[in-house]
Amino acid sequence: MNKQGNLYTIIYIVVLVVVVGAALAFTSISLKDRQQANVKADKMTQILASVRITPAPGDVISDYNRYITDTYCVDMQGNKVEGATPAFDVNVAELSKEAPEKRLLPVYVCTLADGSTKYILPMYGAGLWGPIWGYISVDSDGSTVYGTYFAHQGETPGLGAEIEKPHFRDQFDGKHLIKDGTFMPISVVKHGLAPQGNEDYVDGISGGTITSKGVGAMIDNCLSPYSAFLENLQAK
Repeated sequence: MNKQGNLYTIIYIVVLVVVVGAALAFTSISLKDRQQANVKADKMTQILASVRITPAPGDVISDYNRYITDTYCVDMQGNKVEGATPAFDVNVAELSKEAPEKRLLPVYVCTLADGSTKYILPMYGAGLWGPIWGYISVDSDGSTVYGTYFAHQGETPGLGAEIEKPHFRDQFDGKHLIKDGTFMPISVVKHGLAPQGNEDYVDGISGGTITSKGVGAMIDNCLSPYSAFLENLQAK
């Protein structure tokens, strides 16, 4: 066959594409289990971060199983949903777009080394350039924030991306979600200002106004459906 001809070139390209495609497909299939395990471990790490636990890389699963002592889903009325999708497998990103009454609301119960119980609730929203998400842990009184974790996909470094830094997250510690018997989501406001209502609030990121507003909207959208559940905790 003439190696300078068009037929040889076409056959060469086709064979090359088939070989490379097969190699990539084989690699993807071979690594699929490891990729899924890494995604699962990363999610566990984020959940634990909301209760101020930072496991060593090799201890993520064991620490998660040690501290997360129960998981379940509740409905908007605060009742456990029997036979529902396991809390860990609930797609919060998709459900956050649904009407509150249609959502499954995952709850992660954490028992710390001192015996205290924290309830971890997932959140998902939108920042300036892409999705933002996180977890917030609440004391057994159903109101007091114990810790938070926030992450983003593509917010601007030094601006909106600062939501993942301790100086922003730590502001939430000790804030309350229930005041005078009424659920009030924590507001994120411009530094030096205060919300018009009586809710607790934190300062937004300087220069990251849209991302800060996104965090506030995420808290409102994702935690408000838990209001009955949190009020039930407080009543106990």
